[in-house]
Amino acid sequence: MDANDYQRLALRTEAPGRDQRDRLLNAALGLAGEAGEFSDSLKKWAYHSHELNEAELRKELGDVLWYVALACDALGLRMGDVMDANIEKLRRRYPEGFSSERSRNRAE
Repeated sequence: MDANDYQRLALRTEAPGRDQRDRLLNAALGLAGEAGEFSDSLKKWAYHSHELNEAELRKELGDVLWYVALACDALGLRMGDVMDANIEKLRRRYPEGFSSERSRNRAE
């Protein structure tokens, strides 16, 4: 699925009538919460002898994407454009792929 299509379809489930401030706060708090749920699942796998629950991790990643879509929309951005800009930044930072040296000595 195209990122911009995802953004459009996901936001059909957003509660209407919220201003930019509330939308951005909802996105930020939602991202933190869902990232925490993703991390908690990994913690249980790594330290509590639980099975790795890939279905749960997939669900939490989907929830993270929903909040990213909301944040992008609240800022008037398209997810695809944000993704493209991130890839361009990574290309500049690591033109030959990741290197520890370039990671330690970034110009940015």
